[in-house]
Formats: sequence, structure tokens, C-alpha cells
Amino acid sequence: MKYNNRSKAVLLLKDGTIFHGKSIGIEGVTFGEVAFNTGTTGYQEIFTDPSYFGQIMVTTNAHIGNYGVNDKEVESDSVKISGLVCKNFSFNYSRVDATESLFDYLSKQNLIVISDVDTRALVSYIRDNGAMNAVICTDGTPIEELKERLAQVPDMNGLELASKVSTKEPYFFGEESAKYKISALDLGIKTNILRNLAKRDCYIKVFPYNASFEDLKAFNPDGYFLSNGPGDPEPLETAQEVARQILNENKPLFGICLGHQIIGLANGISTYKMFNGHRGINHPVKNVITGKGEITSQNHGFAIVREELDKHPHFELTHEHLNDGTVAGMRMKSKNCFSVQYHPEASPGPHDSSYLFDQFIENIQTAAN
Repeated sequence: MKYNNRSKAVLLLKDGTIFHGKSIGIEGVTFGEVAFNTGTTGYQEIFTDPSYFGQIMVTTNAHIGNYGVNDKEVESDSVKISGLVCKNFSFNYSRVDATESLFDYLSKQNLIVISDVDTRALVSYIRDNGAMNAVICTDGTPIEELKERLAQVPDMNGLELASKVSTKEPYFFGEESAKYKISALDLGIKTNILRNLAKRDCYIKVFPYNASFEDLKAFNPDGYFLSNGPGDPEPLETAQEVARQILNENKPLFGICLGHQIIGLANGISTYKMFNGHRGINHPVKNVITGKGEITSQNHGFAIVREELDKHPHFELTHEHLNDGTVAGMRMKSKNCFSVQYHPEASPGPHDSSYLFDQFIENIQTAAN
């Protein structure tokens, strides 16, 4: 085994707190909101998830990189996190179907990584003090200069990021001969969502984040989908108007995460920035309609205001997060519309939440009859 002599690196939080570690060999400086994910596996899916755009990811699992990477296990065309913080970074890997090491994969995309950090202390600090902007430095830039530059980084609250990760041009996914046609608004869509729809005999046309309802309607779809994505949902006024127009025609509508929040905002239900957010693959959710529990994958820093949802005459709560009682799902009473604040396509249960895609297809079938 080759010994790597690695240089010192620092993680500086906006409040001035510093955590020390080592560079894995990719030199530079990167900024973002620091957040942690509690998943024990799936680091490649996390790193390529567009919903994490603009975030420095702290992995609570002690070992990252030990099973390498596989080209088929990506959620987008590139790494989307701003930087990575971990305890032990494995340069060596062992898995039969791995295509390369995580180091080689991240090096190609110049992702700044700090390892050998006391991640338990860091996560505890974030839990007590909330998510905040931070900077990783692996090139020796002086702390005072880092503080000045970090002070200029915009806060995630009010920040529109969907435009940074959405497709620039419409594209198709699935078989053209499929039974159902879906118009999907790409706010940062994950590839596995498209796979799950295509598996259910859907042909999907994916539109940019700022597409109009007329654009989506021109595909003559059987149903509409609003995707997940990064940033604050409030600035996405065009997407909210699209949701309102879909609902005015009472077409089947399904939203996940950011799309879920857009549906709420389109109907006068507010969202708020969470103290820490939910990020991991072990979040317990209760389906209050069936009474069943689900183990879910979650990745969001904003949420629907539950008090406003409970008072809304046209909505009802369908899913509740069992750790803190936040809204994990809702549906409209008089419209063909439902949404969830977690990722059924990630399959951590592994199949606890896959019924949601079936429910969407059932809604399309009902609307057609």
C-alpha cells in the first residue's frame, strides 16, 4: 500500500469556528452551506444529487471511498456538492463492479475534499448551532482572507439554485411507444426518478426549470411531475405559476421535495428554512392514511409550514416525519394532486415508498376514465 503524505487543510464555519484536517490531494478553496448526511452507503448518489448543489457535505459514516465508484450509480451528469468533509478517505477500494477509485472520480471534477476531520464533533456542532455557510481550504490560503471571502457568500435562505442544475433544453427519457406521457419540470431532477417512471410504461419529456405551462402542455401529457432540486423554493415564481395552471385544469400532478414545496407555495402555504434539514437514508415516516411506517431517504433544508397546511381547506396531511412531526406528504382533496418531502426512488426501505409512483399511475388512469 502506497503511503500518501498529505498536506494540512481547514474547514472554516461562518461563525469563525475552525476544524482541522488533511487534504486528499486536490488543492483549492470551495464555499457552500455545510450540511451532514447520515447514510452509511450511497455516497456516489449523494455527491451527484442536484438537490445538494451549493452544499458542503459532511458524511457521518467514518469510511468514504472504500467501495469505489460505478458509472451507473449516478443521479446526474456530474458531482453537484460544493465540497466534501469526511473522517477516513479510502484511496484503495474493493468491489467487483467498481469502475475506478473515488479519488480518481473526484479528481476529474476537481472537488475539494478535507479528511481526517472529527466529524462527530462537527456534526454535533452543526446540530446545536444550525446549518451555516463554510469554506474548505486545502491550499494554505490565510484564515483572515478566507473569512473575508466567506462573508461574501450568499445565505441559502432566499437563494434560487434550480437554474444552476436544470437542463438547458428539453429532452426525452424512456420509450416513445410507452402507454403514458409525462411532462416533467426539471428543478434538479434525479435520474432514478426518471427510471422509476419509465419502468411504469411512461415516456417523459423533461423541461427546463423556467418552462411555461404552455410548453409542458404542448407535449399533450397524461400527467405532470415537479421534481426535486436545490435552494429556496420561494423565488421560483414561474414554477409556482405552472403548478397553479396544472391544478386549474385538474390534471394528475405529482411532486417530490422541491416540487412538493412548489405545490404548497402555489396554494398559499408557506415554506421555511429548517435549522438543520433532513439528510439521510434512515428517516422514519408515517403514512397517516394507511397507518403504515416507511424508512425513507431525505434531502431537504426547507419544509412546508404544517400549521398552514392543517388549516388549508383544500389540503390534507398524508405523511408525517416521526422524528419532528414535520410535513412529509400531502394531497389535495378536490384535485388530482399529491406530493412528498422525501425520495421514494432512492429505495432505502428498500421498497417502502415505491407505491407512490404506482399511485401516480393510478391517478392518471382514473383521470382518463
